[in-house]
Amino acid sequence: MHPILFSVGSFHFPTYGALMVLAILAALCTIVRLGRREELDTGLLLDFSTWLLLVGLVGAKVLMVISDWGYYRRYPGEILSWNTFLAGGAFYGGIIAALLFAAWYIRLHHLSFWKVVDVYAPSVSLGLGIGRIGCFAAGCCYGKPTTSSWGVVFTDPIAHQVAGTPLNIPLYPTQPIMSLASLSIFAILIWRYSKKSRDGEIFVLYIVLYAVARFFIEFLRGDEDRGFVFHHLLSTSQFIAILALAGAVWMALILRRKPALQRAPVMGATEGEGRESLMTKKVRDKVAPTARVKAAATPHAARRGRN
Repeated sequence: MHPILFSVGSFHFPTYGALMVLAILAALCTIVRLGRREELDTGLLLDFSTWLLLVGLVGAKVLMVISDWGYYRRYPGEILSWNTFLAGGAFYGGIIAALLFAAWYIRLHHLSFWKVVDVYAPSVSLGLGIGRIGCFAAGCCYGKPTTSSWGVVFTDPIAHQVAGTPLNIPLYPTQPIMSLASLSIFAILIWRYSKKSRDGEIFVLYIVLYAVARFFIEFLRGDEDRGFVFHHLLSTSQFIAILALAGAVWMALILRRKPALQRAPVMGATEGEGRESLMTKKVRDKVAPTARVKAAATPHAARRGRN
């Protein structure tokens, strides 16, 4: 669509890169906001996010190379090429690498694993929603040819050169669909966040929603470098989505054994009852000492008479 945002002489700034920067900033803002809500150290989260981003990028590139090993085996020089560097990589590879690193980092700094991944789940979904618009601009992650009225046509030669995007052919708009799905998941997770009963619930919900969305959207994808398993029956991402769903079920069973979070009453009648209890306590604290003094000064006989 528009792979180059602007050019200065021989320098070309990619639209994909600009939107990736915007995605990272939006994700970081969400991480900081939710981290403060969970009373996590902001500085530690920002440091963790930097390393997580680097590890995730490496993991995405590694899975991309593994998924399309037939091509990279024939052209090994492409593994460290500029085109591979510019490619976004396989998202699931980034997630897997990031989770392994997160488990080590969180253990090192004695953080709550479930609390931290709850903070990062909506942030990743928001970043992915913005980043997929960058994919749309660059032409990567394109869809299969279609005759439907909602097909999109790429015409920029740079998209074909960098991502192999077919030109002048209507394709399924898989990038905007994935962006809309990710932003919808982000909205669902944020809505659910204040209602969660256990730490880890938001992360498990994200895994389920993303895996389901990705599994079905994969049927519309047309780029062949995603890799396939079982004689092209499933793409690599669909196979990982099935494993992710199984993992989410396993994590949900683990979380059910954890005690539910205790939340302070904040609304409606419960809030009124809380205020009433507080006022009663204040009155009792003021009256009780005086009553005890008077009771101590009253003779036993007089007290029996009043009874």
